[in-house]
Amino acid sequence: MASLSVNHLLGIKNITRKDIDLIFETADYFKEVINRPIKKVPSLRDITIANVFFENSTRTRLSFELAEKRLSADVVNFSSSSSSVKKGETLLDTINNILAMKVDMIVMRHSSPGAPHFLSKHIKANIINAGDGTHEHPTQALLDTYSIREKYGTVEGKKVAIIGDIMHSRVAISNIYALKKLGAEVMVCGPNTLIPKFIGNLGVKVELDVKKALEWCEIANVLRIQLERQQIKYFPSLREYAIYYGINKALIDKLNKPITIMHPGPINRGVELNSDVADSDAAIILHQVENGVAIRMAVLYLLASEKTPLS
Repeated sequence: MASLSVNHLLGIKNITRKDIDLIFETADYFKEVINRPIKKVPSLRDITIANVFFENSTRTRLSFELAEKRLSADVVNFSSSSSSVKKGETLLDTINNILAMKVDMIVMRHSSPGAPHFLSKHIKANIINAGDGTHEHPTQALLDTYSIREKYGTVEGKKVAIIGDIMHSRVAISNIYALKKLGAEVMVCGPNTLIPKFIGNLGVKVELDVKKALEWCEIANVLRIQLERQQIKYFPSLREYAIYYGINKALIDKLNKPITIMHPGPINRGVELNSDVADSDAAIILHQVENGVAIRMAVLYLLASEKTPLS
């Protein structure tokens, strides 16, 4: 059986086009599984997975937990807010204590960029990065590109605009890596203060006018403003941001062409995206959520140390 070129999923930057294709093929199978009346397979029945989240999360954590349970893995959940981390325990000590309980895989979200990379050098268990600071969020990029492939049949040659807070978004960076590896054309759009200076080095176009970005693209992946990561003000107010960069039905109707709207969630309705767009037929946001479970099942299965039959 084909296998991934890596032992951990730390970021899209670290994996190959072949890895992505294999994850997608495996997700195709698991997508069919989760739409059966009985939504479980015994593929990881001998594997124990710890979800270790040092940052708040609803969507990602729930998606991973559901994926793990669909694969029949044993699951333990760790939250730093109620742990010994609050007493000064180090990250490595915390993880080693979890692994001492015979845990096979770690799914980790951490506020510090590079935290999963650091851990991968010190522990033997497989690590899946569920988001590290403003660095990467690989499974989100995989489910986003998988959703594009599902709708269009391919990602190759598609024009994708990533619109919003590029500066603070790990989703944007991972999406850029994934889209470029799959042959898409990528543009980023947002206020100049929210576009990183290095972004052009990643081979993407930069556009400051949201109307022009929408006219150019076939797919718009809209990101929220991450106020929790902003130490200073990057624009005058959310109201002003909504006026200049918010996407509403009137703006979409003026395009005179079909467009696909994506969003990694959570949506700040009335800021980056109006309800008349988020809930429209143009949006595939809930398909992204469904595909997230299949993609995470595929990643977990492919990284599992003990391979067992798919079904």
